[in-house]
Order: sequence, then C-alpha cells, then structure tokens
Amino acid sequence: MRHRHLLFATLTLIVSLVLAACGGTAATPTAAPAATTAPAAPEPTAAPEPTAAPEPTAAPEPTTAPEPTAAPEETAPAASGSEAMDELIAKAASISPELAAAFAGEYRGTKVSITGPQVDEDANKFNDSFSVFEELTGIDIEYEGTKEFEATIAARVDGGNAPDIADFPQPGLLASFVQAGKVVDVSTFISRDWLESNYTASYLDIATMESPDGPIMAGVWHRAFPKSLVWYPKAAFEDAGYTIPETWDEMIALMDQIVADGDTPWCIGIESGAATGWPATDWTEETMLRTTSLENYDKWVAGELPFTDPIVKNAVKAWSDIWFNDKYVYGGRAQIVTTSFGDSTAPMFEKPDPKCWLHKQGSFITSFFPASAVPGVDYDVFYLPPIDPQYGKPLLFSGDLMVMFNDRPEVRAVEAFFSTGASVERWIKSGGATSPHQDSDLSWYTNEIDANVANILLEAESVRFDGSDLMPGVVGAGSFWKGITDYVAGTLDLDQAMEEIQAGWPQQ
Repeated sequence: MRHRHLLFATLTLIVSLVLAACGGTAATPTAAPAATTAPAAPEPTAAPEPTAAPEPTAAPEPTTAPEPTAAPEETAPAASGSEAMDELIAKAASISPELAAAFAGEYRGTKVSITGPQVDEDANKFNDSFSVFEELTGIDIEYEGTKEFEATIAARVDGGNAPDIADFPQPGLLASFVQAGKVVDVSTFISRDWLESNYTASYLDIATMESPDGPIMAGVWHRAFPKSLVWYPKAAFEDAGYTIPETWDEMIALMDQIVADGDTPWCIGIESGAATGWPATDWTEETMLRTTSLENYDKWVAGELPFTDPIVKNAVKAWSDIWFNDKYVYGGRAQIVTTSFGDSTAPMFEKPDPKCWLHKQGSFITSFFPASAVPGVDYDVFYLPPIDPQYGKPLLFSGDLMVMFNDRPEVRAVEAFFSTGASVERWIKSGGATSPHQDSDLSWYTNEIDANVANILLEAESVRFDGSDLMPGVVGAGSFWKGITDYVAGTLDLDQAMEEIQAGWPQQ
C-alpha cells in the first residue's frame, strides 16, 4: 500500500509540472492527501481466504487413489503361479522369436490343433499342461486324442488334413513322414544353442532324420519314460543289509547273496496278450547298449547289423544267463512266458518277506504295484548297472516327440514351448510324466521315487530309444516278439531264434 501512495505522489508531481509548464495552476495536487487517508483499507488484513483455505490439507483423493497399486496388466505374467513359466517368458526370445511374440500377445485369437495317443485321464493332464500357456498367449490349443493314433495320423497326413502338431510315441513311424517331406524342420526357428543346452545330445540325434532335402530336426521331446530301472522292496532290502549295485558284477554278487539267503532275486514275466515277448526285447536293448557301441546299436536298429551277428547274440546271452537260471527267477524259466509282466511284480510285495527282490521295468510299472504300496518304503528304484565300463552309463527310454506338419507363426510358438520344462511342469506335479528337459526341476515331482527316476534320466551319459519301436513293425512288433518268446520258452535255441527274427526284416 505504501508503494501505491508513493506512486500516486510521483504522478501528481509530474502532472503539476506539466501544468505549470503550460501556465496552468497547480492547485489540484493539494488534494492528493486523500490517498494518505487510506490506511483504513481493511481488505488485505481481513482477507480470510488464504488462511482459511482448507482444501489442500483435507484433499483425500491423492492419498486414497488406488489406481497405481491395482494396475493388473503389468503384473499379469506373475499370475501364472509358476516360476518356471515366468523364467520362460523372460528368456523366450533366446529360444524362438515366435515364442517371444506369443507371450507378447501377437497371436491372440489363433488356433493350433494337436493329435496324439493320449486319451482319458492322460488327455486331461495333457490339456492342463498347456492351459497356462493358453491364458498367457491367447492361443487356443485344440487337442484330439485317439487310441488308434498310428492309423489316424497316416490317414490324415495322406489325406491332406494333417494336424498342426502330432505327438509321436514311435520315432520309427515318424521316419516315413519325414522321408516323404511332410514334416517341418524345427531347427529353422528354434535356437540350436537352446536345443543343445536343454537336451542331452542323444535326444537330438534320435530326433534328426533324413528328409528329401537332407537331415532335419523332426521334432522336440516333450516327455520321456526311462526303462533302465530296477525296482526293489526298499524296507526289506535295507533290513536284509543289501546295498545298491553300481556294476553288473556287483549285481550278480547281490543275486548270489539273495540266493544264499534262501530267496529268489528276480521277478520276471513277459506275457502281454498279442504283444507277449516285449519285455524280453527291452532286456535285449539294455544289454546291447551295455556290451557294444551306440553306433552298433543304431546299425542294429536300422537293420544294418543283423540279429545273427555275434554282437547281438552276445547281448542276448548276457540276460538269458540270468533268466535261464531257475535259482535267479521266481517260478523258474518255465513260468516266464506264461506270467503277465504286470502280475510278475506281486511276489515282491508279499508279507512278511518278499518272494522276489528285483524287477526291471520302465517307470510306468508303478501303476501295477499294490495300491497300498508306499513309495520310498515298500519300493524304490536304482539304475540297471553298466556291464562294460567303456560304454558308460547308457539309458533306454521311450517318449513323446512333438512334430510339426503345418508351418504358421502360432504353431512355431507352441512347438517351441514344448521344448521347455515349463511345458510339462503341471503334468509332472499331477503325476504320470518325466521331463527330458535340462531346465526342469526335481522339486516338481510329488514323491522321492519320481524324483529319483527323473534324476536317472537327466544324468544319463547317453540315451537311446526303445529299439523295437524304431524297427519296422513287422520286426519290432512281429518277428522280434515271437522269436524272443520262442527262445525263452525253449522251443528254439539262440541261433534258431536269431535267424527267425532276422527273417522278418523286409527285403531291401
């Protein structure tokens, strides 16, 4: 206000000077003191607005604004409930550009069809295994299972109605489609570095097949079922003071000790209806892997090393020396052919003492064990020991190979997903699956037994697929089954049996 008075006085002086210069009178400035009588101007001092303005202090909106904390879009990936899936999202671009694009939502609303042999409960578990992937990517995966997979897939491919992806349990069946140029090379869009880091080299070898354009990677492994397993009654085994054998010789010594204690080492049966004999083919494959090279095994499976070769005969003799010793097998050799492979395990669970102590079979055999049998108490498992150290610790397995027939970006994304442990995590946790992926976690398995089996699979120095499943059907599911059954039954000697099996090979 003081400044206003001063300004007014200054202006009055200027006006007076102007008027004086013009010859006028300067009487008006004497009235200027009216401005000095304005000290009573109360407005500024009484102005209550600034002091009474309560809005800023009472404004509750900023403190209660919930939007930033509730933003769900940014935290959506964590809603998967799977650490493995979250890690997969983070590294997807290093696996496949299409997989990264899928997680970015670029294929939302698309559909991918899959056909496979999984039906009933297994089909439900398979669908559940990729349900989170569907939610995160928006890709609709439509699975159709059939018990007649072999016939169905051939009819669909030949009829020009192939599914986008097929679940092949038999690489031998797959090879014919690869040779016909019907299968997509997955190495064209899945990083080779990723494949080599997430699978044992042997898996990639088995999946590499000859196409019209040269060798291709015909698919990726989704599940694996180790076969090189020996099951035993754990509590009774430990009570007897027995120890797990690390070599074939140690296993023979264990067998002899069990005999000396008045019991029978092995539970063996090969009856399986029209498929009778297949457990004996598994034993042949096991001993082939332990008595000769992987190269010879592959030649044998391909028909380049005949059954009549001494190498094959030596492998058969390795297991038949056990089977044909009545002291080593419950019921003796005579009952092996007539005893169901599933029922053959029953004496191992008899109380108070087992009637037999060892049973070699794949991981699926636990479904034939008594419902009351407690894993880790009533039974456990160990790796079938090596015979010759120079051939390491090989593992025989069967499994599911996911194969692409139609090449679209969303199909590539789903196929790349199957190359990861995250794709089988939920199936493992619900039971019935073993992962061949190195990025899978043993903590996913619901009991110690399943974890042990998975560890055996992951630690295998080399793996090979079930040989009879790789051979032409007329051999693997034909002359091999029959010839080896005749040999066990004693109607043919070793040379005659090998000649009978070899005669089943298609003429080149």
